[in-house]
Amino acid sequence: MKSIRRGQHLITILLALFLLGFGILLWKLQSEAGFYYANSSRPSLGLVYDRTGDVLFDPDADASAYGYDHFVDVGNLIGDNSGQMTNTLVARNLAELGNFSFMLGEQRDGSAAIHTTLDHAVNRAVYDAFGGKNGCAVAYNYMTGEIYVCTSRPNVNVLDGYKNVESLESGSLLCKVFYPTVPGSTQKIPTTIAALESMGWDTLSEKRYDCTGVYTNLTGQDIRCHKSAGHGTQDITAAFANSCNPFFAQLVADPDLPLPDIEALYKRMGYSLDSDEEPQELSIDGILSYTASTVLTDKNDFHTQWGCMGQGRTLVSPMQMTVWQSAVANTSGVCTMPHLIDHLTRVNGKSAKQAQTAYSAQMFSEESALRMREIMLENGRQNYSSLLPGTDVGVKSGTAQIGNSKTENSLLTGFTDDPDFPVAFCIVIEDRVEGEVTTSRIAGVMLQDLQAALKGGA
Repeated sequence: MKSIRRGQHLITILLALFLLGFGILLWKLQSEAGFYYANSSRPSLGLVYDRTGDVLFDPDADASAYGYDHFVDVGNLIGDNSGQMTNTLVARNLAELGNFSFMLGEQRDGSAAIHTTLDHAVNRAVYDAFGGKNGCAVAYNYMTGEIYVCTSRPNVNVLDGYKNVESLESGSLLCKVFYPTVPGSTQKIPTTIAALESMGWDTLSEKRYDCTGVYTNLTGQDIRCHKSAGHGTQDITAAFANSCNPFFAQLVADPDLPLPDIEALYKRMGYSLDSDEEPQELSIDGILSYTASTVLTDKNDFHTQWGCMGQGRTLVSPMQMTVWQSAVANTSGVCTMPHLIDHLTRVNGKSAKQAQTAYSAQMFSEESALRMREIMLENGRQNYSSLLPGTDVGVKSGTAQIGNSKTENSLLTGFTDDPDFPVAFCIVIEDRVEGEVTTSRIAGVMLQDLQAALKGGA
């Protein structure tokens, strides 16, 4: 009798395991079938839309339906299913576009779609504002994380196909918003925050350093100012607005700012500080965005001081610069994480995966964020009041020397001081030439057009 009961128990257990395994199999077939289908030779794929319903990707697109250059500003961001670009929204989310489910099979008229946060019309206006210059621009809502603008030049027109891929200009197949660049004086934002964290506002605000046009550090190396006559005696607010290199070199060398304190703040902000350490990656709906890296060795040495001002071996992605602005603008010291996908539509037409606002760990104190915000807003009021008439904008510009060449990139990063229009941004113009388009001009187009678009869609 006992043996019969043991047999019954064993059969019950085996049956339960079978049903459990069968359930897992069904779940995997249902959840993963779309991936294999989307990567098959002739899948039926859905569309990608912007926030207004404008199409950003259509697997059957042609110039007669959309116009020849409809996708030219989003080619290397949204991408396509050709396999030529891998770090794009479509490539990283191809399974979400498959008009197939295990239960329903292939649905040629299926409704699978990705609905993004991007505003295509504003994105295109910003792309056009670059004129003939290369570079990139990004803007996002620092309260919710929605990316409104993300464009990079040169770009690729996906309607052209890839027959001329070898003749495409370098950089056409990747969105530079997500890749490292020399930050120039925009790096003075993290360095100022490090000083605020280490010294506190009362001590930092009392610091005064002289700028005669050149500062010779304790190792006998010269750090020059862009103003050859110098800025005279300055405090942190004036030096930040003037982007004075001698002031910041002396700040880094100040005994009240230990190098380990700078390193600790940089690490909390996501920097890789070891030359052998791989830069970290931030995933934005599957798209990989590289974060910051630098090498700091001796606070009295030229290379460390120069690195704290965004030159030398310091690299930051424009996306990361933008995300940092949220921690300042929100006065929280916590970043609002960015996203491109608002929600998905499944093959059956039902919405799924609604975006949720997410946050980073605490990077710096609320007090440091508040003081940094005030410094940036004062710079904006004094020098960038035309960016968004009627609204204060916190700003830091930068000029980045590229390699050993005479090429310079121009950068601008900042945020709006408007709870109804909370936008952080970063703009990079490559190979800056005096008299051509400026980052201020592009920022004005981006902020003013975006404000009008969001109000119009409210």
